[in-house]
Amino acid sequence: MDIASLAALMNEAAEHHHAYEQVAPPHDWADWYAAYVDSRQSGSSPDEAVAAAGRYLADVKNIVVE
Repeated sequence: MDIASLAALMNEAAEHHHAYEQVAPPHDWADWYAAYVDSRQSGSSPDEAVAAAGRYLADVKNIVVE
């Protein structure tokens, strides 16, 4: 992936992370972004990637949104 495409994907992640960050306990944003970007690169839609990032934080980092 070229830098411009990665930057666009990171900006997309930032837009979607904002909603998660408003309701989630303190967490490292990089974990959420990495899970989101990985999911998008695997062909998921933005909504599917949001869900995947949330599952990653819940399952691996024990950060659960209630």
